[in-house]
Amino acid sequence: MGAIGSPIVVGYVDTPEGEAALDRAVAEAQQRGARLVVINSHKGGAALDKGVAAELDESLGGVHRKLHDSGVEHEVRQLVRGVDPADDLIAVADEVDADLIVIGLRRRTPVGKLIMGSNAQQILLDASCPVLAVKAP
Repeated sequence: MGAIGSPIVVGYVDTPEGEAALDRAVAEAQQRGARLVVINSHKGGAALDKGVAAELDESLGGVHRKLHDSGVEHEVRQLVRGVDPADDLIAVADEVDADLIVIGLRRRTPVGKLIMGSNAQQILLDASCPVLAVKAP
């Protein structure tokens, strides 16, 4: 685990859960004097539609503005390489020696969890640093 001020990694998607995670990660970074690494991960890989890619770029524009306005040192990575988002978050957290991973949660039915799996569960179980799970308001 890193030293005080070590990076914080946050998983971001353009949803209420992603916004809640980003807001909390910004607050944590400000409080700790840490750099924030925002990960926007999609499993699409090479097959990602150009229209979807343009929408992703547009949604990240608001993230860049929010981070700039916050004054937090930051980096935004958009990863579209055919890997599960959980694997991307864990890999980046290990790469940057993150002190914390912040993720957003949504309420799902037990059947939904069984059918869809859970990126959040994988991150909680496999991350080598603490994970802060944030529920959307």
